[in-house]
Amino acid sequence: MTLFRLDGKRALVTGGSRGIGLAAALHLRELGADVTIAARDEATLRRAAEGTGLHWAVADVSTPGGVQAAVDATGRVDILVSNAGGPPPSFPSQVTDDGWQRGFETTFLSTTRLVDGVLTGMRERRWGRIIAITSLTVGRPALNLPVSNAMRAAVTNHLRTLSLEVAQDGVTCNTVAPGYTATDRLKALHATPADAEKLTARIPARRFGQPEEVAAAIAFLATTEAAYITGQEILVDGGWGI
Repeated sequence: MTLFRLDGKRALVTGGSRGIGLAAALHLRELGADVTIAARDEATLRRAAEGTGLHWAVADVSTPGGVQAAVDATGRVDILVSNAGGPPPSFPSQVTDDGWQRGFETTFLSTTRLVDGVLTGMRERRWGRIIAITSLTVGRPALNLPVSNAMRAAVTNHLRTLSLEVAQDGVTCNTVAPGYTATDRLKALHATPADAEKLTARIPARRFGQPEEVAAAIAFLATTEAAYITGQEILVDGGWGI
């Protein structure tokens, strides 16, 4: 028997034009899934999908219309990977009502709406994988990321709660919480070599993670072999959270 294959499954990966989202989409594709990536910028999506066999859809999933566009472009969704760009950094006392609202729509509501758009079909087929990409800051808040800390924690607990309802229907709900991973966002937040060296010195693995390493955990959770794993937060952080 061939293990860890996704032939015949269809996946939607949001925020899939770069970084961890794109790495996850490519890994799912390698396992045989038919994969659609969604993001806001058409040119970036085109470049990401070129020569990969990935489908793409322009969609802003912070809006109901964007969520619907992404789901419609995919068709049947067996695997949902919800991935939203991180809210901008600030200190907690500096976040405005507008900042909280934008974080709520981009990070939390995007996931709940995507889930609502695919869950009925998953339950009817008695097979589904819902995976949200969050952050190690769910359990270890970063001072300069208050909106991300709060909204990703909300996503985590929403999926934990949902997992209790849908486990009997063959649908799993999990989150993957990356540690410090070599993405464009990490480079923006820790721009200087000295800053990066100071940070990696605190990581037991003594390096930043690679998007492909996070993608491997996401892909495993999408497989049939992971059917008994649900309601979990999987840390991929080089030992930071120990």
